[in-house]
Amino acid sequence: MYVILVYDVNEKRTSKMLKLCRKYLNWIQNSVFEGEISEVKLKELINKASSIMDNETDSLIIFKTRNEKWLEKEIIGNERSETDNFL
Repeated sequence: MYVILVYDVNEKRTSKMLKLCRKYLNWIQNSVFEGEISEVKLKELINKASSIMDNETDSLIIFKTRNEKWLEKEIIGNERSETDNFL
């Protein structure tokens, strides 16, 4: 599946969340990630993120689609990080 993940965490936890999300998805912008991920890997990411977060003040939002082709993306201004994956 293709996901867009957005988080809003306290400043103290930002670097931990950034490092975690970069292991699973492509970094797009501050606190925004996207990419292909399996259901199992997504659950793993959510579990690890939950251990970092304070559920009273932090949030994690995940938008899911079956395939990237169903998502139209328009970039205005500077694209921080291209999502091309080279093998």
